[in-house]
Amino acid sequence: MATTWIKSLHVKKNKHRITAVAAVIDYVENPDKTDGGRLVSSYGCDSRVADNQFMLAKKEYEHITGRSQGRRDVLAYHIRQSFKPGEVSPEEANEIGRQLALSFTKGNHAFVVATHIDRAHVHNHIIFNSTTLDCERKFVDFKRSGKAIRRISDLLCAEHGLSVIENPAPSRESYGDWLGENKKPSHKENLRRLIDEAASVSATFDDFLAKLRERGCKRA
Repeated sequence: MATTWIKSLHVKKNKHRITAVAAVIDYVENPDKTDGGRLVSSYGCDSRVADNQFMLAKKEYEHITGRSQGRRDVLAYHIRQSFKPGEVSPEEANEIGRQLALSFTKGNHAFVVATHIDRAHVHNHIIFNSTTLDCERKFVDFKRSGKAIRRISDLLCAEHGLSVIENPAPSRESYGDWLGENKKPSHKENLRRLIDEAASVSATFDDFLAKLRERGCKRA
């Protein structure tokens, strides 16, 4: 069983595009979360310099099309795929994440898959470039993209012999409900989730602190 979500990554105010992309890729590739980087894979790029390769593709896109990607444009997309605790090995989870990214992007976009094992449940972070590999087009998010990702994920889970959520809960429900837990997440679990979410969309440490404040976290 796996739950999923997708978010777009935009350039932050007064920040460079490369900084925004590098921050999220650095976070998902954290060696402490990915067994020293062993659980990081990529497609159409080198995971070690993916941020630079993403930006080079955007420069080439601007050269080919004559269109500039402004501050409102999406730099990349972030997919998270979380598995039921104890149901899948980190290695298999990474492979499922790679298959999910390939299927959803139709192999047209470079991406990085980082599998985190620092929590009770194994989960994937997938970052894919909004610009295509041929640098001629950009991915355009569509209304039901989240549902499409969930369907692909469910099919892959079934193919790998994992359980599938029969009646998926709406995205507004708690993270614990999504994981099928009977009890509400503890305060520590909620705090970890808020930190995880804030870190994944922050370009700097100050931005990270601001995101935590937006989520109701206050310094003791």
